[in-house]
Amino acid sequence: MVLVLMLSTLQPGRLMAWSGAAVGLPKISSGAIAPEPAAASLKGDNGQERSGKPFAEWVRNTHQLSGLFTVYRDRAESKVYLEIDPRQLNQNFLCVTTISAGIGEVGLYPGWPLGDFLFQFRRVQDSIQLVIPNLYFRTRPDDPQRRSIEQSFSDSVVARLPILSTHPERGTLLVELSELLLSGQNLTDLSSLMTWLLGGSYTPDTDGAYLADVGVFPLNLEIDAIYGFSGGETLPFFLMALPDRRAFELGVHYSISKLPDASSYRPRLADERVGYFVEAYQDLSQFSQSDPFVRYIQRWRLEPQNPDAAMSPPKQPIVFWIENTVPLEYRDALREGALLWNDAFTAAGFQDAIEVRQMPNDADWDPADIRYNTIRWFTSLDFLGARGDPRVNPLTGEILGADVIIDANGLRFVQNMSGFLAQHPASRGGDRPSTASRPQLCQDGLGPLYRQWLAVSLGVNGGNPTEPSIGMAEPLVPPGWSEENDVCFSTGLSVQAAMGSLSLTLMQNVLPSGETMQQFVHDYLVYLAAHEVGHALGLRHNFRGSTMLSPEELNNQNLTQQTGLTASVMDYIPVNLAPPGTAQGDYFPTLLGPYDRWAIEYGYTPLDGLVPVAEQPELEAIARRAPTPELSYATDEDATDGLNPDAVRWDLSSDSLKYAQWQMENARQLWTKLEQRYPLPGESYSELRDRFDMVLAYYFEQALKITRYVGGQTFNRDRPGDPAARAPFEQVPLDQQQAALQLLQDYIFAADAFQFSPDLIRQLAPSRWWHWGSMPTLFRLDYPVYDSLLLLQSLTLGQLLSSDRLVRMRDAELVYSPEELITLPELFEHLRAMVWTEVLQPADSVQISSLRRGLQRQHLAILTNMTLRNGSALEEATNFADFVIAVQTANPPEDARILARYQLTQLQDEVSHLLRRQREDMDVATQAHLEDVRDRITKTLDAPLQSR
Repeated sequence: MVLVLMLSTLQPGRLMAWSGAAVGLPKISSGAIAPEPAAASLKGDNGQERSGKPFAEWVRNTHQLSGLFTVYRDRAESKVYLEIDPRQLNQNFLCVTTISAGIGEVGLYPGWPLGDFLFQFRRVQDSIQLVIPNLYFRTRPDDPQRRSIEQSFSDSVVARLPILSTHPERGTLLVELSELLLSGQNLTDLSSLMTWLLGGSYTPDTDGAYLADVGVFPLNLEIDAIYGFSGGETLPFFLMALPDRRAFELGVHYSISKLPDASSYRPRLADERVGYFVEAYQDLSQFSQSDPFVRYIQRWRLEPQNPDAAMSPPKQPIVFWIENTVPLEYRDALREGALLWNDAFTAAGFQDAIEVRQMPNDADWDPADIRYNTIRWFTSLDFLGARGDPRVNPLTGEILGADVIIDANGLRFVQNMSGFLAQHPASRGGDRPSTASRPQLCQDGLGPLYRQWLAVSLGVNGGNPTEPSIGMAEPLVPPGWSEENDVCFSTGLSVQAAMGSLSLTLMQNVLPSGETMQQFVHDYLVYLAAHEVGHALGLRHNFRGSTMLSPEELNNQNLTQQTGLTASVMDYIPVNLAPPGTAQGDYFPTLLGPYDRWAIEYGYTPLDGLVPVAEQPELEAIARRAPTPELSYATDEDATDGLNPDAVRWDLSSDSLKYAQWQMENARQLWTKLEQRYPLPGESYSELRDRFDMVLAYYFEQALKITRYVGGQTFNRDRPGDPAARAPFEQVPLDQQQAALQLLQDYIFAADAFQFSPDLIRQLAPSRWWHWGSMPTLFRLDYPVYDSLLLLQSLTLGQLLSSDRLVRMRDAELVYSPEELITLPELFEHLRAMVWTEVLQPADSVQISSLRRGLQRQHLAILTNMTLRNGSALEEATNFADFVIAVQTANPPEDARILARYQLTQLQDEVSHLLRRQREDMDVATQAHLEDVRDRITKTLDAPLQSR
């Protein structure tokens, strides 16, 4: 769920700045005034409109459905009319849109949310406007500045429906609803969505759109619409799940409901020390407060049956239904994961706050019906994902419903340990990242960079590197990606679990169908369900939840099965693989942690305040425990900043340096075992290739985490006055920074860091099946071992020398004492020693391997770009590694530019001296390489400095 990038553009208050409203005292009103109904009546004495057609004539031969609205359906003409009571004008309704039938590809999956928004019907003259009120800005009703605020900030009118007729007795207004829904324009903006996903290659087929089902209930209106799309001629890739790429249909489910009475619900104020999604607005009546925002957490309405009891069942529990499409053997795990949260709710005084029920096979309701909270199951061609989405009243933050969706592909990948990655477009050849790097594209900013590189290399968007590549998003990071919606969590967790199942098979000789593997899969699903249901309860990610236990404690099941493996299931927890020689403990968290219980205590404990602000003393008493180590909190914006080594996805333990080293050793052993055990009789060599790539990606993942320590700082959310409050920023200890550099030297940059058996590499053959859903490699048939390893080294080097890191290290010299720091000169010197060992410490016979020569050229390119302020490096990039490095190292601080030039001068002298002294002891490739290095440096030092 993180950055909250929804697929619908009509989401007032749902993009970064969230909307909300005060309930109770003091009363806050929306900034905009709904227009009054037109003074002049449009109907004649017989209820006949200006069109000349009376109400009864419009609804003749229709089927009437009564409930929240009265709906008339004319099946013969595919028309649906909506009768609006005048009392329903200017009232708030919630519209939730969901894909009900997709194509199984590129983000168009059944159950995928398209967005939700609050709207009103307003009458203006002879039409009904569908208006999304502006909830961002509020005033008290008696505030004299109210009118000026209303004039400053507009509502959004997204549709206008002509009034067809007025009922002669009831005075109700008749409009055509089908015209609004079948356009696919106003409520979901499907045309813009398709342009974003598929580059405008498909256009709506208006003649093919129809309403498949309409259901009217006392509190909600449920409609299924089917939209046709045609085209595809200009699509720069194949939609392989379609039998014919020229056309497809997309189903969208609309749920329209009246917002519940808010008078009995008390919004709860948010606190940045505790991780909840929020609804926010500006209270412009307040001049004395420095922060004009009022923020409410998203939470369910839970009220105790017995308010006087220390522990009470809720009046209305939160009920999740497991969809009847979930395979029977996985239902218990999903139920167990959801019910884990009942342990946390006891901290808030609730017993059995959550119930999980099974949707019967003969159920007469749709899982998309807003009245039901579901755990849904779907199958795709190109996804591994899951996500949990709450549906929220933006006025108060009250969660009205939620769905969790899970793609069966993830489970298939976990149990097969191969196959999925090879199907991706990025593995079909060409100059793109190897399979090994792709699972990491969800972290450290590599995903957006990869999509930008595809835009350049494939000419999408006119080759504009600043625009996201339309339709060419990496399938592991599908269109609609954002951290907050958990695409990357479920994808990454599937890769992590596949690594775990591979480790079980190779290191412990576990059979794929044995009890141990079944328990492993069960625990994986328990953790997946617990994480997604946590989002459905309103909780954000906590990327410091993984730091609770020391590395040595992780595999002590006597401890972990009492306290939990982590402080929070809302972290991205990797598979816990024990180091060589250590008995294996829990692979995944199957218990909630102390942070989870604390967060639920903050959000759901019943309090006695009459208004939200009256609860603050009691909430403050809960929140000020934040400095307690196991309650530490850091979320998506903290993790994406790249500063804090504790706020990282897929790390584990209080010493992730040691844990990362353990996992690199595990990966090295797995490579050895792969050669000994695979391929099995009857398997393809391509499966061995997939597994090799997966282990290489896992290895690289550890390197990215290690780079965070160099020049890193810990960011804390404590407030002044909290017990044992920490400073907002704390420098990573010097010994940890030095240890990080040494690990990178030993496991990434050393000449012997990657020792693969030649026999193993020769067996890494790609799949040769060529049919829909499977395309063979068309360029490099043999395994690109050099390109794969150099890419990993280059991206790690680019991370270490990124401009953001260098700026922070420069600034740190003004904040921290020298003994706490690795300075810029020291970092540059460390990297020079790592990369140019053969030049600085030459052996009797100087031979630089091809991989080392490639790494040295990348380091030289970085120093050259810095020295010259080479603004054209981005356009000159010929591969993904060059592109990433150009982006990461653009605009370095001036001190770094000068140091880069200084190092080039030194390197020029050292290379020249080595060539003079030991030229005859070099192989031809080494001599040619060093002469080229010397000449490049000379040209760089003689070249003019580019202006800023």
